[in-house]
Amino acid sequence: MAKLKIKILDEDDNSLRLHFSGTDRAFLNALRRTMISDVPKFAIDQMRIELGLFKDEATGELYESNSGIADEQVAHRFAMIPIPTFHDEFHFQDECPDCSTLVEEQRGCPACQIIYTVSERGTKEGHVVTASNMNVIGDRKLDIPETFGNIPLTKLFEGQVLHAYFYAVMGRGRDHSKYSPVAGVTFRSRQIGVMNVKTRSKLLFDLDLNIVAKDFGKDGKMTDIDKVDLLRDDLQHAGDATELQSAFKDAITLQDVPGEFIMKFQTDGSMSARTCLERAFSELAGRFSAISADLDEAL
Repeated sequence: MAKLKIKILDEDDNSLRLHFSGTDRAFLNALRRTMISDVPKFAIDQMRIELGLFKDEATGELYESNSGIADEQVAHRFAMIPIPTFHDEFHFQDECPDCSTLVEEQRGCPACQIIYTVSERGTKEGHVVTASNMNVIGDRKLDIPETFGNIPLTKLFEGQVLHAYFYAVMGRGRDHSKYSPVAGVTFRSRQIGVMNVKTRSKLLFDLDLNIVAKDFGKDGKMTDIDKVDLLRDDLQHAGDATELQSAFKDAITLQDVPGEFIMKFQTDGSMSARTCLERAFSELAGRFSAISADLDEAL
């Protein structure tokens, strides 16, 4: 089998597009499922809302602990906020060196739990509580990233207040979707464009879309990955149920390249896309090592 090679095509903090060669669909699907279900991340798991009436010392006004929507809805919205995750600095609660021997209800320390507070009151016009209003107790690098600070959580009107504590722990997507760090994880075979009939291909070029004749090599093939993506879009204008379908007759087609794939995904902001990918490879390596050890023992 050819050696696995990976080339980064596009990258920013929260997304990656990759070119894999020397592999197959089974491996790519295992990697996809691992990122969705097995890469650990922090998420809000519990909340404690302070109930009662609260007095504004400056004005003497009383505010009631009432966010206007059900507590269950508040909990769900906070649970989906991307919590910064640093795998090397924290533990799962059942693996925490300080908490693992305690009963589940008593677990929770700076090594396995992050605590956020929210203390906001309403206004006559309505005050929108956002993710930026979550204040971490501890290291400021655990604050919600500024990029996601405007995520709305609830709205408070005059006389309403939200005083609450939110507890984040490490988990995996297979246990609950709030622990899944990625979205839109897809892969497809890498393809090349092939000009089969030059005369009929002109029908597509005359539409003045993205691709022109000179984008194809002397052999009538297009191998540039970005150009092929544009060609795929253009071919929608000459395919089934279009006016050009019968005249075009597959003058240009896309062909799969064996053993090569394009994968792309984005994270929810709890970690960088590169960190997520590296962690997924680590999780896969550990799983395969365990399987190999079990086979060696059985055989």
